[in-house]
Amino acid sequence: MIPPAATPSPTAPPPAGAPLREAALRLEAAFLKEMLSAAGLGRPPGLGGGAGEAQFASFLLDAQALAMARAGGVGLAQSIVEALARQGTPAGPPPGGPAQPPRQPPTEASHAG
Repeated sequence: MIPPAATPSPTAPPPAGAPLREAALRLEAAFLKEMLSAAGLGRPPGLGGGAGEAQFASFLLDAQALAMARAGGVGLAQSIVEALARQGTPAGPPPGGPAQPPRQPPTEASHAG
């Protein structure tokens, strides 16, 4: 019998910087998608798939680009993470919520001119 693969427990906290790393990976994936598209990999080869073929080609490019980024890509995500770490940028939003207070609706006095 093959033992099950080790998986992290659902209660384990994510590694430090996980949101930043994921955002950097998605940015690199978007860059790679544009590069793949410019290279002509997003165009259907004309195999008779109809209109749906062209629409779903973008989903294929999304998946390919994200897989490339997760496998190391061109190193853009890693460079972003390292550069932000050197600057001391926090990995996520501040614990107290958004940095700016919510905007207050205008009052009648602000419309008087």
